[in-house]
Amino acid sequence: MASIIASLPPSLLANERKSLFRALPKLPVYSVGERQNRVSFVAVKATGESSESSSSLSIVKSVQSAWDKSEDRLAFVGLGFAAVVALWASTNLITAIDRLPVIPGLLELVGILFSWWFIYRYLLFKPDREELIQIINKAISEILGGQ
Repeated sequence: MASIIASLPPSLLANERKSLFRALPKLPVYSVGERQNRVSFVAVKATGESSESSSSLSIVKSVQSAWDKSEDRLAFVGLGFAAVVALWASTNLITAIDRLPVIPGLLELVGILFSWWFIYRYLLFKPDREELIQIINKAISEILGGQ
């Protein structure tokens, strides 16, 4: 659990109908000498371990264990390089398709139509939602090996 307390200028705390961009020029600007005399209070309290850091640590540990168990490290490095190249190539392909004049609009229309079909087919009625849940549970059990 983390908490942050900060003192803000009064112009940001007031409930005015002005937008934040209009209020920004009104913020006080201090020179270096004046800034040292100004009192501002910021307190940060962090307790426990955040889920983000623990998940990133578990990813690092899993990669390290896979590296240690690997007997053919050259293939492992080659697979990583192939993944980076595939990511780069797919990014360039999407950029090239996006530059064509008609294709992005057509793909957007296909995405909208597919979304509407999916909503009608699986989400609109209760028996269809139950069928979708069964399909998802079956796929999860196949992936995890029957757990």
